[in-house]
Amino acid sequence: MSRVIFSEKNGKLVVSGVEDLHTKDGIVTVEDLVKGGKVKSTLDQDFYVTEASFHDKLIKIKRGPAIMIAKDIGQIIAHTGLSKEWSVLDAGAGCGVLACTLSRVVKSVVSYEQREDHLKIALKNAEILDCEVDFKLKDIYSGIDEKDLDLITLDLTEPWRVFDSANGALKKGGYLVCYIPTVSQIQNIVENVDDSKFFVEKTLEVLEREWHTDGLKVRPKNRMIAHTGFLVFLRKI
Repeated sequence: MSRVIFSEKNGKLVVSGVEDLHTKDGIVTVEDLVKGGKVKSTLDQDFYVTEASFHDKLIKIKRGPAIMIAKDIGQIIAHTGLSKEWSVLDAGAGCGVLACTLSRVVKSVVSYEQREDHLKIALKNAEILDCEVDFKLKDIYSGIDEKDLDLITLDLTEPWRVFDSANGALKKGGYLVCYIPTVSQIQNIVENVDDSKFFVEKTLEVLEREWHTDGLKVRPKNRMIAHTGFLVFLRKI
């Protein structure tokens, strides 16, 4: 059993198992965790309990390399228009979050990772998130095994080194999406694109600002998620 518990003071918690939840605002009994809905702790504080979603379970994953977060992953899903019939290759698996998220939308995801320690983290997180991803210990700079792919995502230092092999692996019209943190990497991508094989469709940076809503107190929160990385969308010609 995985449940997500919300409270104004404690924020969001994800719990597994069948035991009482002890917090500074009192105890939420296992009976209330199973029942769900709006419940009271032993100190008469409000808690909201429901089944944990995929996004909720991200709180529980094992961390290692930096992960791509929802605001950037959402842009890949929205701007490529990927579907349940698509075959996807992800490279630079890291913690496995992008590959696992995409696996919930598409037919199949293969994910390459050249570091064994990172691959172990990704495999463990796939278990936590209950995802089906074919993780491989492989350096994508040495080539791509798969063919007829609809989408390739690259979270790599030098994604332009993959352009030739990506051209051979993608279907015509397929997407190659590069996630990079610096402007100089964007420049290198553009300089290394062979316009007989790919064209740059768009380059995005996504900023996320959450708002505080409490009665008449409606205002932006003091902190926002600003720059995490750039997304460069290329299409195979």
